[in-house]
Amino acid sequence: MLDSIQRNVTWRAIPIAGVVAGTGFLLATLLLTPILLDIKGIVFLRYSAGLLLGSDSVTDTSNSVLVVGLLVHYALSMVAALVIAIVVHRWGLLVGVVGGALLGAAIYAINFFTITTFVEWFYAIHSDAILISHILFGAVAGGVYELFDHYDRPMFPAAEAPAER
Repeated sequence: MLDSIQRNVTWRAIPIAGVVAGTGFLLATLLLTPILLDIKGIVFLRYSAGLLLGSDSVTDTSNSVLVVGLLVHYALSMVAALVIAIVVHRWGLLVGVVGGALLGAAIYAINFFTITTFVEWFYAIHSDAILISHILFGAVAGGVYELFDHYDRPMFPAAEAPAER
């Protein structure tokens, strides 16, 4: 099965989907967190950095913590985009978007209801803003992957010449 995945997934489309969806996630989080939670959206990056640096980084206001948070966020975005790409591969744009959104919600559930067993303090940012951001991430990752899934082949193949009579 792994061999089939390696042959069929368009590997060059996954980083594009991960970066675009990860950026959309960050923008949604930065906009929704202050509205729904009345806290600065940048806190999410501190929590992301905390996954690597420990819980003390959550209160650290240095720029280096934010850079680590960005690196962790985009690394996780690539992994999530890979998972979404494997599932929605070649099912079309609609399935990419809808299936990706469902997988985004599943990733949220995994993050906040299993991983927090090991990293308890991460549960503090559990919110509707983060759920919406995950769903948006999945929809964008699935859609962008499906759009770029065939970019190594012509998107609009040349029309076949009419048969001679």
